[in-house]
Amino acid sequence: MRTDQGRAYLYAAVTVLLWSTVASAFKLTLRELRPDELLLWANVVSVLVLALVLTLSGRLKELRLPRRSLVGRAGLGLLNPCLYYLVLFRAYDLLPAQEAQPLNYTWAVTLALLSIPLLGQRIGAREIGAMLVSYSGVVVIATRGEPWALRFASPAGVALALGSTIIWALFWIYDRRSEGDPVVNLLVSFAASLLPVLVVTAWSCGLRLPGWRGLAGAAYVGTFEMGLTFVLWSRALKLSTTTARVGNLIYFSPFLSLVQIRLLVGEAIRLSSVVGLGLIVAGNALQQLVGRRPAE
Repeated sequence: MRTDQGRAYLYAAVTVLLWSTVASAFKLTLRELRPDELLLWANVVSVLVLALVLTLSGRLKELRLPRRSLVGRAGLGLLNPCLYYLVLFRAYDLLPAQEAQPLNYTWAVTLALLSIPLLGQRIGAREIGAMLVSYSGVVVIATRGEPWALRFASPAGVALALGSTIIWALFWIYDRRSEGDPVVNLLVSFAASLLPVLVVTAWSCGLRLPGWRGLAGAAYVGTFEMGLTFVLWSRALKLSTTTARVGNLIYFSPFLSLVQIRLLVGEAIRLSSVVGLGLIVAGNALQQLVGRRPAE
């Protein structure tokens, strides 16, 4: 595919704007649905959206993967979306969106840490310093601006939000070894997760048809968080001359998200959330500057 930097910026900008809306979408939809219900209906919609993308692009026939690949993708489906979103949605259920979103944003740091034992990568003192900057932001957010007291407003919520970054990092590390069309791979994983998600939902709270608000929220999450944004971002990366040119736009997303959390969810944004997010983003940016990031 030929590079086209203008189109790459367009796809990346649309993706970042959509990503900035999902924290508010999570929180608003969780007022109508339980975390597992949200995952079930969003998972159904994401499978339909990804299948439609492949159909319109004439690539649906590529779903004929070897049995070994199908088994591997099904296993990854247990990590993402099944376990990852169950944990993430539960974190959003327990925490204000302005806290859950920045904490989940530390996935890049978690990815770098897990790449040491799992990929044999090395990190230097400067990268460690960058990680400490990010995690200092975690402490500021988790203690709501009282880091020296170390009193966590919701220890379970913080643990789940940080735990989701471990699950996502593990998914990425094992997914990077996959061959073939990334959209096809994602569709197979998401389709394979439907049955376990259905079983978990039926066991935890029973199956029911939610009201229209809950279904609309789940459809939005399934379309834009778990479906189209992945396709758009992959397209941006392919069209860009370098990954960094579009990758740096990601840093706008969490700050745009805070604005929407205030306007749409109605949360009063605390100074500690802004400062903590700034530290997390600064740490991620420093890590990218001083060393090779596994995500690239």
